[in-house]
Amino acid sequence: MGTINRMRSFIIVSFIIVLLLTAGCTDKSTHPNAAAPSAYQPAIVANSTVERVEVYHFHGNQQCTSCIAVGDLAEKTVNTNFKTELASGRVVFAHVNYDLPENAALVAKYGVTGSSLWFGIYDANGFHRQQDMDVWYMTGDKEKYKEYLASVITRRLNGDLS
Repeated sequence: MGTINRMRSFIIVSFIIVLLLTAGCTDKSTHPNAAAPSAYQPAIVANSTVERVEVYHFHGNQQCTSCIAVGDLAEKTVNTNFKTELASGRVVFAHVNYDLPENAALVAKYGVTGSSLWFGIYDANGFHRQQDMDVWYMTGDKEKYKEYLASVITRRLNGDLS
């Protein structure tokens, strides 16, 4: 039963995203005051059972260029696409240094073993943690990274944990 509901939610969210991305006029010669559409518009389902999504960029004292890029792009993506959710506390973002003793509990909660990007999803069934490995392969294409990460966060907010 849960799989059917997730599939139904995924189809509805996908349809809404397609509608949002294709709606409106982008011909500035016809509408000179029209703002260019952003590359990604999150479609958040209001009745989702997800209470909060945490997005944590875990890093050590020493960071390589890729580690820095993963964190910086994640922060920009969240700040750009999820302003309302950040303000309400439904989305949380932070850079977390796993080498610092004051972060030991959070590092243990997520099972962090090195530089990484993690999601913590809180819903009616409790806490779920997920590491995202795909972002590491997209740091060379900032727009692809941002669109991918925004879509993942939107799906998590909508209850899709797959």
